Amino acid sequence: MSESSYENICIFHILDGLREGLSHFSPPSRAAVVYAVRPDSPPRICDPQGLLEGHEPKLRDYYLYSSRWRGKKLPTDGMRVIPQDEAGLDLSGLITLGARSPAVAYQMWFTEEHPDMCSLGPTRCWLEYAAEMLSQGFASGSVQGLDTAGFLLQHCAIHAVRDFIVDERSRLGWLDTHIRVYPFLDAIIGVSSTKEEGAWPRGRIVVVEPSQLGEVRFVCRFPQNEQPQLVNIKHVRKLLQAVEDSGRVLVSDGTSVHGIAVGPMPGAYLAAQFSGTHGFLWIREDMVCSFSNGRFHSGNLLANLVQFEEQLLETDMTMQKQNDLFKIVTKIVNRVRDRKHGCTLVVDMGRESLEMSGQHFVEPPDLRDSSQLKLACSLAKLDGALHIGRDLRLHGFGCLMDGRSVPGENRARGARFNSALRFTAEHDDLVVVVVSADRPVSIIKNGVELTALCHFQQICGLRRPPLLAEWLMN
Repeated sequence: MSESSYENICIFHILDGLREGLSHFSPPSRAAVVYAVRPDSPPRICDPQGLLEGHEPKLRDYYLYSSRWRGKKLPTDGMRVIPQDEAGLDLSGLITLGARSPAVAYQMWFTEEHPDMCSLGPTRCWLEYAAEMLSQGFASGSVQGLDTAGFLLQHCAIHAVRDFIVDERSRLGWLDTHIRVYPFLDAIIGVSSTKEEGAWPRGRIVVVEPSQLGEVRFVCRFPQNEQPQLVNIKHVRKLLQAVEDSGRVLVSDGTSVHGIAVGPMPGAYLAAQFSGTHGFLWIREDMVCSFSNGRFHSGNLLANLVQFEEQLLETDMTMQKQNDLFKIVTKIVNRVRDRKHGCTLVVDMGRESLEMSGQHFVEPPDLRDSSQLKLACSLAKLDGALHIGRDLRLHGFGCLMDGRSVPGENRARGARFNSALRFTAEHDDLVVVVVSADRPVSIIKNGVELTALCHFQQICGLRRPPLLAEWLMN
């Protein structure tokens, strides 16, 4: 097999495995790489799904008009990650990781930075795995392990989360630690997937360094020979009921549960917050990731209203009103999602409020008032839409939307979604926010869903990645 053919196969398997794995952790995700095999090789680029389109000027300046990226010398053995400040390539909306090794002189990996990410750390660890796999693949020159490399990159979520936790705690000064992270992560997934008397878990488990257990304010402690082991998922799930909906937490050393405590925790502790069907993992006060359906995810599970914010910026409203209206809509949407019932918000940005069929008020409530905003959250439970004006008042609830059929209707999305498509197609000054009972949020304007997911074309095989200079010219 020629060198270029092997290069194609190696890049294909690793890039496809990385993209597939990240798309389960942060859907949807693309990946790309710029690399040079030898110190004097021209850079090549592999970007099969157009991730780097729009960043051509920066790539041209960095790789073609400068040689700083080549570095001074290669490591003599193993792979070295290029520090962020040395990498010098900061592309908006992208997460990057660079590396050097004897087998591949330079490689820079890219993937999308989603706006709802809890932390970029686990994704950077994932990119580091891809860089290691590519270095190992080029060093071995054998195709036998490439299928396995791609498969491993598809299932790295728990490893990426664990490595980020270890690195972050080391950065905080906890190099010599006795906490076993993997058993704790396994327990999180196990407990989160276990019902007790038909109810999903709620409560908090905190892992503290064994040497700092004496600083914990215990409400009660268990004898050493009776401490529940984290591997006993059913027992831990039952015990979690003791701290449900309270300020109490279960305290563990990463192996067993020592007791129940209150108050602040010492050191770089880990915490898992269970909130029914989903939950969150923390290092101290910093969120690492979320978990649900037996998987870890990068998202913070908050509603992504970026498209709604963009629509506000295009109006002639003052910045203060735009900010207030965005906060009002965000509050209602997140409250509805937490209560797990759907609703529809008709945000009327016209100077004259639209007359909608529904229940109206003698004096429309001002939603800047927290008590009136809570009332609006409660009214969102009723059938029909909330009608919110640019004056930040609630003009009606239980409102009906109608209109003629439009392209893009989807019977799988239900009446709220399709009614919003029809209604906005006939009214230019409206933006409709549709919240489904199962948490997805759709932003609709002019009969078009602005939040529709883009389904990227699958990678079906690659020719040899082109030279970066040729890619930029084309």
